[in-house]
Amino acid sequence: MGKVVIYSTVSVDGFIADGDDQVGPLFDWMSSGDIPLDAAGEAKVSQASHDHTRAYWDQIGVTIVGRHVFDLTNGWGGTPPGEIDNMVVVTHRPPPKGWPSEAPFQFVDGVEAAMATAQNLAGDRIVEVAAGDVGGQMLAAGLVDEVAMDVVPVVFGSGKRYFGSVAAQHLLEDPDVMVQGNRVIHLRYRVRRPI
Repeated sequence: MGKVVIYSTVSVDGFIADGDDQVGPLFDWMSSGDIPLDAAGEAKVSQASHDHTRAYWDQIGVTIVGRHVFDLTNGWGGTPPGEIDNMVVVTHRPPPKGWPSEAPFQFVDGVEAAMATAQNLAGDRIVEVAAGDVGGQMLAAGLVDEVAMDVVPVVFGSGKRYFGSVAAQHLLEDPDVMVQGNRVIHLRYRVRRPI
């Protein structure tokens, strides 16, 4: 079974969007270089960001998101972002009316069921969990192995928190990945397991 990683770009004060779900300058790092990150060449980053991010993206088998993010993005038009094979959407509601049945999206009720579905689809590849409420619920349930952050030099002051509404303390190991790109620092931490 592959690792489970919470991931997102985050402001230095811990937010993944403002209070109106706007990301503002959080993703400016994805246009701060001249190396194409995706097949379409829409994202261009520094060499360091390319090498780090592309290697990570290539290991992802499934991404888990909440219904809120799915709705905000209009389900990415039925095509998972970042060349990911499958998406699992945590929701209490059915797919939108007219949703294409062939789209590689699974709609699952609850974080435990979502994780089981995602691990089945991912095999030995990474299960990525979008940061925010669902990511925080996964962390609180003990389902996360690592936390990955693209930290950008922006202060929001308030908004949508990286770990959602998690209120309990969770310890992480020292970062085992620290890569500086243009307008971003890529960090990765293992989740410390209780002894």
